[in-house]
Amino acid sequence: MAYTPATLQLLSPAGELVASEETAEYLPLIEALSDEQLREFHRQMVVMRRFDVEASNLQRQGQLALWIPSVGQEGAQVGSGFAAKAQDHIFPAYREHVIARIRGLDLITIIEMLRGISHGGWDPAKTNNFHLYTLVIGSQALHATGYAMGMQFDGTTATGNPDTDEAVIVYFGDGATSQGDVSEALVFAASYQTPQVFFLQNNHWAISVPVTRQSRTPLYLRAAGFGIPSIQIDGNDVLASYAVTAANLDAARSGEGPRFIEALTYRMGAHTTSDDPTKYREPGELEFWTANDPIIRFENYLRAQGADDAFFAEIAQEGEDLAADVRRRTLALEAPPADKVFRNVYSEPHPLVQAQERWLADYEASFEGGQS
Repeated sequence: MAYTPATLQLLSPAGELVASEETAEYLPLIEALSDEQLREFHRQMVVMRRFDVEASNLQRQGQLALWIPSVGQEGAQVGSGFAAKAQDHIFPAYREHVIARIRGLDLITIIEMLRGISHGGWDPAKTNNFHLYTLVIGSQALHATGYAMGMQFDGTTATGNPDTDEAVIVYFGDGATSQGDVSEALVFAASYQTPQVFFLQNNHWAISVPVTRQSRTPLYLRAAGFGIPSIQIDGNDVLASYAVTAANLDAARSGEGPRFIEALTYRMGAHTTSDDPTKYREPGELEFWTANDPIIRFENYLRAQGADDAFFAEIAQEGEDLAADVRRRTLALEAPPADKVFRNVYSEPHPLVQAQERWLADYEASFEGGQS
């Protein structure tokens, strides 16, 4: 499945704005962006792609247990990530690295999780409402819907002030739409008219299962069956991702109920570093999506707006600097203390946990040198 007649594009593959009846309501949102904001979109896409490549290299060199690439999906993530307001809550899946950076999460936190030396948690209150990665496919849709219902109970949404009213955006992939959790989340969201946006990154592959095997119809049409307004966009168009997400979040926060966005994009690499996509993908498919690369498309647009070679060289160097910093910090990571696994299990000391901690200490001491 590539683009369909329903796919909304604001920026053509050649990098030109699309003026049409369908885009008319969204173009003012693009016109309101400053040159600085537009260039920041590009900066984040380019720099984070370089980070992503470096993290994959680190995994191949034995420094990480696993890496989850997002190469090719930068347009969908950057546009929607910047569309969210500071008070909004973001519920990611496990591939939203660039959104994590936009919200202020230190990327080494993700590295630590996939190196296997942390429990994988961070405090959303310290990451500008960016919630935890969720490896259980689709479960975050329920978490997000429950949180959005809580906003209604707390009265922090639909007060008539778009600068303070809160909304939720939840990310998931095409494979997650086959999980019951997502359907249940859609039921409750529609029933309670929650202030949230469901953002589906359709990257066309649920590991080795193509989206055409999962659904006979475009996935955005499923939401209509639950009574949720939906739209399909070109996920490799960062401007469409921004404008459509911003408009839908504002509708949700104003009391108009949930919205559903299907962003058509493509996973350029493997599902994770434990996967080999050459076993199940045709070369022609990759060629099509490479020609629709979100970064190349937006670079063409910015060059037409006056961005020069010096700007793009600066961004490329920033990407190299970030990659070098991440590599240095990764190689400097040390194994956590053994007692870390026992912390925060209970609020008060617990005899069973204490006994398990003593057992582990004795077990470690039984090896030569005191370590296994």
